Amino acid sequence: MTPLIFVTGGVVSSLGKGIAAASLAAILEARGLRVTMMKLDPYLNVDPGTMSPFQHGEVYVTDDGAETDLDLGHYERFVNTRLSGLNSITTGKIYEAVIRKERRGDYLGGTVQVIPHVTDEIKRCIEAATAGFDVALVEIGGTVGDIESLPFLEAIRQLRIERGPDRAMFLHLTLVPYIAAAGELKTKPTQHSVKELRGIGIQPDVLMCRSELPLPEGERRKIALFTNVPEKAVISAIDLDNIHKIPRWLHGQGLDQLVVEQLRLQDKARPADLAEWDAVVDAAEHPVDAVTIAVVGKYVDHKDAYKSVAEALRHGGLRQRTRVDLKWLEAEDVERQGAAALLADVDGVLVPGGFGDRGFEGKVLTSQYARATGLPYFGICYGMQAAVVDIARHEAGLAGANSTENDRGTPHPVIALITEWRTASGEVERRSEGSDLGGTMRLGLQEQRVKPGTLAHALYGRDVVAERHRHRYEFNNRYRTRLEDAGLVISAKSMDDTLVEMIELPQAVHPWFLACQAHPEFLSTPRHGHPLFVGFIRAARERRAGGALLREARA
Repeated sequence: MTPLIFVTGGVVSSLGKGIAAASLAAILEARGLRVTMMKLDPYLNVDPGTMSPFQHGEVYVTDDGAETDLDLGHYERFVNTRLSGLNSITTGKIYEAVIRKERRGDYLGGTVQVIPHVTDEIKRCIEAATAGFDVALVEIGGTVGDIESLPFLEAIRQLRIERGPDRAMFLHLTLVPYIAAAGELKTKPTQHSVKELRGIGIQPDVLMCRSELPLPEGERRKIALFTNVPEKAVISAIDLDNIHKIPRWLHGQGLDQLVVEQLRLQDKARPADLAEWDAVVDAAEHPVDAVTIAVVGKYVDHKDAYKSVAEALRHGGLRQRTRVDLKWLEAEDVERQGAAALLADVDGVLVPGGFGDRGFEGKVLTSQYARATGLPYFGICYGMQAAVVDIARHEAGLAGANSTENDRGTPHPVIALITEWRTASGEVERRSEGSDLGGTMRLGLQEQRVKPGTLAHALYGRDVVAERHRHRYEFNNRYRTRLEDAGLVISAKSMDDTLVEMIELPQAVHPWFLACQAHPEFLSTPRHGHPLFVGFIRAARERRAGGALLREARA
């Protein structure tokens, strides 16, 4: 049985359970342990794929095409393990499985109940996702006291009894607020949070106390006394200016050693080597220069919708000791005010993914402005489609060119569903109002062949690469030749040559103009970055330096 660490939260949401769990996982991995992570979310949606980015934030996609909670992005950026749909469980997914079994007759006509049927399904999912690892961290979404979370909490309570304390432990993240008027940290919310948790049969083994200031020894002893947790297991989790400092901070308080000792991992664990994380922090704190990147999207008021994009841009800067400042722009503002008014002071522009027609013309205008001014342009998913529409309209002479997602009557559907341009008769098949949009989604890790001699090939340094996808619409192959004749370079295609994966402009025409249909941000990490983001930030640096860096490199 894989030893399990269950991570719960109390008092308020948004305390950072995902970052805390990922940071502990990073330390355990740095001690030579094979680590995996999973998230149990209490909402009834089967997955976040159809949830609004304004409400839920980013939909993170794994190699196998699972649409998951953004916390899986935190996990994969902190540990080297590649996760899958098994690592993201929702109440909706659990109930869907239980009801399917009931309809099949698996329960032999018995009454289906939360206990044992729902809790057994939760335990089965945990076992399936964590088998074969040295240790697994399981984060429970929501806060203690939420009605929705109770089946998950009951399931992990049962697992602790079944496995024993040396194969399952509880880590509880809670708030210790600082009351400025009194000049004091208050421990009462933590005491009540633990009391609530103990009321459902769970006694924390470790408390991680989130606060603005380090816990004084007096408060640490008080919390330990009133929560029945050893004083050494009361960990101070203060606000830090860089999340990559958290592994070192937690290691300094001996959190990983507590875990290793309780779960009896001494024979597998070596001393922690956090050199890579120290290097990440050093690069962030001692930049040699800075660039400003505009992100032109439709969810910028809720930046978690682009969490992986923002992180990947910063990772691209870390690889060359460049601070990346982000300027968030609404695509609709570009439509109203013009690209020149909003982009004149930036060193590069990234247009991320999205769905729907709102703001699309602003993205097209952004592409047009970047082409005309030599501003480094990086388009991702919808950002690639916007660039194709821009070039079709303004370079290929295809007036009215558009995506059928936004204009079903467009005379030139340069972007369309595969079913709209790949038909037996050769005619474009128009999508009906009642069609199932999810049926045409392309999801997960897919290989693509990169064309030698292109910017993309120079950045990747390989003929074949694999990236994660999440989109419905594709480059319409009927316009390949027309757009290539207008100067567009198709720099990567699917392995069977049927789908356009990447486009760019020749470097003789534009210093750095590249767009991809996939989502490379999902494979970027602070320790390794991603070649496309590293290249984009390098181009932005050259833009700011007026070409000085390029001249130095050539010399």
